[in-house]
Amino acid sequence: MLMTPVQTLANTNSPFREYAIEAHDLNIYYGDFLAVKGVYLKIQKQKITAIIGPSGCGKSTVLRAFNRMNELVPTARTQGEVLYHGKNIYDPDVDPVEVRRRIGMVFQKPNPFPKSIYENVAWGARINGFRGDMDQLVEESLRNAALWDEVKDKLHQSGLSLSGGQQQRLCIARAIAIQPDLILMDEPASALDPIATLKIEELMRNLARNYTIIIVTHNMQQAARVSDYTAFFNLGENRAGMLEEFGATQKIFTNPEKKTTEEYITGRFG
Repeated sequence: MLMTPVQTLANTNSPFREYAIEAHDLNIYYGDFLAVKGVYLKIQKQKITAIIGPSGCGKSTVLRAFNRMNELVPTARTQGEVLYHGKNIYDPDVDPVEVRRRIGMVFQKPNPFPKSIYENVAWGARINGFRGDMDQLVEESLRNAALWDEVKDKLHQSGLSLSGGQQQRLCIARAIAIQPDLILMDEPASALDPIATLKIEELMRNLARNYTIIIVTHNMQQAARVSDYTAFFNLGENRAGMLEEFGATQKIFTNPEKKTTEEYITGRFG
């Protein structure tokens, strides 16, 4: 289990409270290959941070490091620290299942369970020991995912019967039903049409009132529209991904410090 300092630090005037999560000298390997090198990154609470960069620079690998999803890849290993409320989530006494309960994830391709819409939302809460009013939790989660009005009369139909955009919002409802405080999104709109994409973006802005969101995206316009902060990753020595520049999105997109950042944002490479 995540130890009691997590709860304690979340409710004190600790210096850790300013940030939702921090990476300190994060290095990630797949076998002998160094995929991500020396990342230092501090994510502001209740803001949206976009991770951008060319293919193969480690964006999704860094995202998955924030809730230990890389450990599901047999050859992956992580060095350095990822601090969540001041506690390194890679410490031996930390349960990765508990980490993933507190730090939810939405994947690139919608992946609803082959269950009813209701059970898609209720399942995660149920296996995490929720003992409250399940009907209320399902409704609130679907409302927070901007989906309730579209599905309230067909809750017992399969989640697979929904459109792609609706399925993605159902996956978001499933993620927030277990009441995390940080949501990771790996290209959540890349498989959707423009209208569904705008709904997801609007939903992200609404969710950021209560949640911290980190999104990986290849869509520069999307990053500029929805994020408060942007982290630009690039390929460094021996093709290891590295954090090239990080800052407020407006500054990154209008006045970046690095020439490579400007070249990527303006489409000169990547």
